Amino acid sequence: MSHHRIGMIVPSSNVTVETEIPALLARHASATFSFHGSRMRMHTVSPEELVAMNAQRGRCVDELADAGVDALLYACLVAVMAQGAGEHRRVEAEVAAQLTERGLPAGLVSSAGALVEALAAASYHRVALVMPYMRPLAEQVVAYLGAEGVEVVDWVALEVGDNAEVGCIPGDRVLGAARGLDLSGVDALVISCCVQMPSLPLVAVAEAELGLPVLSAATAGAFCLLRALGLAPEIPDAGALLAGRAGARPSITTTLERAR
Repeated sequence: MSHHRIGMIVPSSNVTVETEIPALLARHASATFSFHGSRMRMHTVSPEELVAMNAQRGRCVDELADAGVDALLYACLVAVMAQGAGEHRRVEAEVAAQLTERGLPAGLVSSAGALVEALAAASYHRVALVMPYMRPLAEQVVAYLGAEGVEVVDWVALEVGDNAEVGCIPGDRVLGAARGLDLSGVDALVISCCVQMPSLPLVAVAEAELGLPVLSAATAGAFCLLRALGLAPEIPDAGALLAGRAGARPSITTTLERAR
């Protein structure tokens, strides 16, 4: 059984991703993992604080490079998507270059890129979204996915601006919001389009109730981390995406072509 070190760059007020990603990967059949974090200051999910937070990324990458991680997750979806179409590619390229300078060939995943890649890998082209963000930021997420060739059929923003409060949103509120969406003809529901909004207990429940594939920013992140490490993206009881039906990792060219 192989062992892998996972680095996570997270907003300082985030707590959920550091519980959900380890909980997911602990179920993997052929590998074990340790988790190593670095934090960027951010409390309010606003455009200004997201820009200031992103500016701290370089320090965090260096800290995790010191730990010799095998894969790195840049764990704030909206911080990347709010900067404009295709931003995850620029961010991932810059972080990869920084890691290369440090002589560390780590796999790299951003939460924004992971959602785009997971949707493409599973051929989920028409989706519905549940998001915690204030409406203007939620609209930017919808536009970002649209620019990647993903049609957002319906969506809801819970409009929670305090990032610490996002981590405390009750599951029944999230499920209630999902039940209110128009799911006609969608390929999948993204029940938490944010790594801070809790999702792990909801994915299988929502799949069973709603009768369609359900994923979240967390399950998409786990899916892409496993593929970056060359491991089968299969985890039990974590939804259709991680049930082993999404196929092998496509080439970079194929991923970009699907996103257009």
